[in-house]
Amino acid sequence: MIAYAITDPQYLKENAASYLLSLQKADWVLYRNKGSQNYEKDAIDFLDASRNSDFKLLLHQDYKLAAKQGVWGVHLNSMQLNEIKKAKALGLFTIMSTHTLKEALSAQNEGADAVTFSPIFATPNKGEPKGVDALKELVESCSIKVIALGGIISSQQLNAISATGAFGFASIRYFSTHK
Repeated sequence: MIAYAITDPQYLKENAASYLLSLQKADWVLYRNKGSQNYEKDAIDFLDASRNSDFKLLLHQDYKLAAKQGVWGVHLNSMQLNEIKKAKALGLFTIMSTHTLKEALSAQNEGADAVTFSPIFATPNKGEPKGVDALKELVESCSIKVIALGGIISSQQLNAISATGAFGFASIRYFSTHK
């Protein structure tokens, strides 16, 4: 099961070096900073600091910048369905955020490589959790790689996700609390 870390700007501000070290447990790392006024510069700084790491790098939403910077992939939000083919045409591994089976199947049909499905567990400001039963149902209904996301902070949760057949898990807090 792959481990997919999503960055949190708060942790980057507090102690970037220590935070980057905690991300080394991840197979993939997404640079996400929704509130940045200088996203391109901040993303490039993060990419430069991470290039010697073993994890594969993705950028959030900006597939053009990801391709320009030679990044491995892009993670599109659920409103960017029409961007999947554009990202794929640039050679990017493409993940799309989903919250329903319909969204996951649409992303699959458009050619995405993987989807995140969320929230699986309770997480601040993300609505009612879907739970592992809904995750298992989605995994069994799709041929695309499914990555569980949302509220994942413990090894018990990882065990429950693994039992569903999900391709992996994505988290912000898991990587910041398990150093």
